[in-house]
Amino acid sequence: MNLPALWYPTDKCFIDGAWVDPIGGETLPIENPSTGEVIGEIARGGQADIDAAVRAAENARSGVWGRMPAFERGRLLSHMGRLVLTHVDALAQIEAADVGKPLKQARADAVALARYLEFYGGAADKIHGETIPYLDGYTVYTLREPHGVTGHIVPWNYPMQIIGRSVGAALAMGNACVLKPAEEACLTALAFAAIADEAGFPKGVINIVPGLGEEAGAALSEHPGIHHISFTGSVPVGKLIQTAAAKNVVPVTLELGGKSPQLVFDDADLDAALPFLVNAGIQNAGQTCSASSRLLVHRTIHDQLLDRLAERYRALRVGPATADLDVGPLISGNQKSVVAGFLDQGRDLETAARGEIIADAPRGGHYIAPTLLAGVTPDHALARDEIFGPVQVVIPFDTEEQAIAIANSTDFGLVASVWTNSGARQMRAAKAIRAGQVFINNYGAGGGVELPFGGIGKSGHGREKGFEALYGFSTLKTVAALHG
Repeated sequence: MNLPALWYPTDKCFIDGAWVDPIGGETLPIENPSTGEVIGEIARGGQADIDAAVRAAENARSGVWGRMPAFERGRLLSHMGRLVLTHVDALAQIEAADVGKPLKQARADAVALARYLEFYGGAADKIHGETIPYLDGYTVYTLREPHGVTGHIVPWNYPMQIIGRSVGAALAMGNACVLKPAEEACLTALAFAAIADEAGFPKGVINIVPGLGEEAGAALSEHPGIHHISFTGSVPVGKLIQTAAAKNVVPVTLELGGKSPQLVFDDADLDAALPFLVNAGIQNAGQTCSASSRLLVHRTIHDQLLDRLAERYRALRVGPATADLDVGPLISGNQKSVVAGFLDQGRDLETAARGEIIADAPRGGHYIAPTLLAGVTPDHALARDEIFGPVQVVIPFDTEEQAIAIANSTDFGLVASVWTNSGARQMRAAKAIRAGQVFINNYGAGGGVELPFGGIGKSGHGREKGFEALYGFSTLKTVAALHG
């Protein structure tokens, strides 16, 4: 799959409303994960490019963007959302070629980007301060104000969605943005800039600098002109970013992945649960921060459910993005090696079922067959560590207390799901599980643009999505007026 015809350059940065060459003059290759072939190049931005982008953002923030009423910012975001919908097919093809995800999944991501922009466009003028009763002779009120210039470092697995929930919220609050997309997947981030320009955003409001994490990403994290940083990615990189930001006393929103469990009790509706149990683990080839890689199953239904899960796994088909199958390739050869290494650690486990890589899948593609493992103990590496591939483990439990203990036994706490028809158990489990989101008799709630999202522990801190994201991209000012 080659790139479709693009209406914007891929080998440039977008700074101050213009497409510009990286100051260092270097580029990086774009690889198609479905084939392993190089299909283009992106700019290799660095410190100087980040400096230029931050200056442009500060000029916009202190200029026309900073003076723009909230409802006008909202109109721009809503207009951009409508424009995204006109580009959905092209964006899906670009994302499929760049990330490797099946076309139907890439299209869903493009539609989600539009939905984020619509939501935050509508919310832009809905964030209000409040008055506080105080001493006689005083009027006290609070204001929600933007941080200023915000930095956004987004990963390669869901570029459009994460840009929408991060940059969209920051813009709604009146911040100006500098975005560093992952070097493995920059193309729809650059398309975002092109569509924002088409929508009429003032120059400097949105700036995008592709490049390596250790160069452009590090420069953005430690830049003294950045007033808030949003990062989605791995725990080790998250620690580096938080450390760099701390030197400038800058707040950070971190979303660092998870080891999300689904707890299936003996009174669960298995027919309803099965699609969620499997899809939550294999979507985007398991390269999802909220992927459900642990299935905790009551022992009385363990064998029955394992058989039904295995049947679904054996029916899964893996192939290139254009084939639009159940699962596409992993993002890179390196990620394939990581997942293969985890599977090597599971050689002592029971392989309950595997999906099938289609016979004509390109030999250079980074394919791993979806794998369902049984006979797993809670302390096994595959039950504790984030794999970031299409691998699920099934762990039996005997009591509700044991299920909760297993669910809480990792360092992560992002998402969980509880399958039971007992209302009392639903409430007990939802309170007891350590996670930023708990779903009852579902998983993911259809994406949930409106639902606050984030983790605890090594899953990070801060919240994205919904109105909570707007609070995170703003600072609270208290005004106390003594008037007698």
